[in-house]
Amino acid sequence: MSSPVNLLALAAAVSTANAAFQGFNYGATFTNGALKVQSDFEAEFKTAASLEGTDGAFNSARLYTMVQGNTPNDPISAIPAAISTKTSLLLGLWASAGGDAFNNEIEALQKTIDQYCDKLDGLVAGISVGSEDLYRNSPTGIVNGENPGTNPDVLVDYIGRVRETIKGSCLSDAPIGHVDTWTAFANSSNNAVIEALDWLGMDAYAYFEDTVPNGIENGASLFKEALDKTKAAAGGREIWITETGWPVSGKDFGDAVASKENARKFWKDVGCPMFGSTNVWWYTLQDSAPDTPSPSFGVIGSELTTKPLYDLSCDGSGNSDTNTSKPSTKPTEPGSTAESTAESTAEPEPTTESKQVVTGPSESSAESPEAESSQHEAPASSPTLPTTPIVYPIPTHELPTTHEPVPIPTVSYGNSSVIITTRPTPTVSLPTTSGGAGSPSETTQGEQPDDSSGTDESGSAPTDPAAAGSRLNSFGAAAVAVILAAALL
Repeated sequence: MSSPVNLLALAAAVSTANAAFQGFNYGATFTNGALKVQSDFEAEFKTAASLEGTDGAFNSARLYTMVQGNTPNDPISAIPAAISTKTSLLLGLWASAGGDAFNNEIEALQKTIDQYCDKLDGLVAGISVGSEDLYRNSPTGIVNGENPGTNPDVLVDYIGRVRETIKGSCLSDAPIGHVDTWTAFANSSNNAVIEALDWLGMDAYAYFEDTVPNGIENGASLFKEALDKTKAAAGGREIWITETGWPVSGKDFGDAVASKENARKFWKDVGCPMFGSTNVWWYTLQDSAPDTPSPSFGVIGSELTTKPLYDLSCDGSGNSDTNTSKPSTKPTEPGSTAESTAESTAEPEPTTESKQVVTGPSESSAESPEAESSQHEAPASSPTLPTTPIVYPIPTHELPTTHEPVPIPTVSYGNSSVIITTRPTPTVSLPTTSGGAGSPSETTQGEQPDDSSGTDESGSAPTDPAAAGSRLNSFGAAAVAVILAAALL
C-alpha cells in the first residue's frame, strides 16, 4: 500500500506539473430529480469550458459519487463525458450511506479502472473519499437534522480500501483526500482521517457564517480565516478548495445579501487571486435547472449558456453589466457601522494579502440538452430528492478536542441553544430508504455543541439515512444519497 507521505509528495507534484485544476461541482441529477446522462454532462462540461471571461480555464469537474443512477454500481456517465470533452475529474465516492452502498462505490471505481484506464491519462486530479461526512456526524449536524455522517474510524477504513483498489492500476498515483468543513478538520477527534490523507478538501461559505458580521465586505476575510484554520490542522498537506461561492439570489442570511453584484465581488476577491495556482472547484456552474433553489449559487441561470450572470473575468474585461455595479448591502440606520463601511464594498483590486486567499470551483453550461435529459426519470419506486441547497451555519469559535462520545439529543442539546435549519418542502414524495427530507423549520441562532463526535450508540451512522434528518449540506449530495438508495433496492 502506498504511504500517505509518498502520496503527499505526489499531490504536490501534480499541482506543480499541471498548474492547478479549475472547475465546478456537478451533481448526478437535475433539480427536479431527473438523472443526468452522458450527453447532459458533456453539454455542461463544454459550457463550463466556454464561459465568457474565463479563457477556457474551467475545465475540471468534481463528482460526489462513482455510481450512475438506476444501476447497482455502474460508473457514473460523467466519466465517459469527461473523456470525450477532455475534462479533468476529481472523482468522489459517497461515504455516508453505509457499508453496502460503499461497496458499490468501490465496485464502480474498479469498473472505471477496467473500462476506462487507457483513456484517463492526465484526466484524474484526485479521488475524494466522502463529502462532509464528519460534519454530519457531529452533534451540530445531528441536531440540525442532517442525513447521517460517518465515524472517523470508518472513513479511515474506506480510505484504505480505495488505496487497495487503485494499487497497480492507472489510478495508482492519484492523490486521495476527503472533503469537509473547516470545523471538522479543526477538531482533533478527526485527526486519524487527516493522517490517512494526501490532501484536504475544504468547503467554506462566508454567506452562511451569521454568527459574525458576514456582509460581502467581510467575505474574503471570513474565507481566509477558514482556510487558515484548515491549514493549521493539515500537517503540511495540500488544501484544495472543493466548494465555495456566493449566491446570486435568495434570502438575506445575517448581514449577507444574495445578489449578482455580491457574487461578482466574492469571485473577484476570493477566487481570482487563487485561480491558476490552487486547485479549486467553485460552487457552482448551474443549480437552477429546471427549478431555482433559494439561495441559488449558479454562475448561469436555468438555461445552458456561455454568458454568465455576472462578470467572471479577473481583469474586469468581461461583458456582464455587473462588473461596474456596487455590491449589495442590507439597509442600515443613519450613523451605523454598516453604513460607514458601505462605500468600501466597491470592488477593490486584489492586494498582496488577498492573494493568499483560496477559493473554489464554479459551474458552466452549454446549449441545453435538458429537454432530452428530462425523460431520464428515476424509477417510481425510488422518488428523488430535490437538490436545493440548504443553509448550514459555521461556528467561528475554536472547537474542543475531546474524543469522548456525547449523547444524541431528542429535541435540544443540553441547555445550549442550537441551530435549526430551514428546508424547502419537497415537491415529490420521499422514500424511507434514501436521504430523507423533513418539514421546514425556522432558523434560530446559537452555538455549536462542544464536541464533534457521535451518532448512535454503536458509533456508526443510522442504517436508514432518513432517520438522521433532512439535509445533506454538501449541495450536490442529496441527489447522490437517492441514487445510492435506488441502487440498493
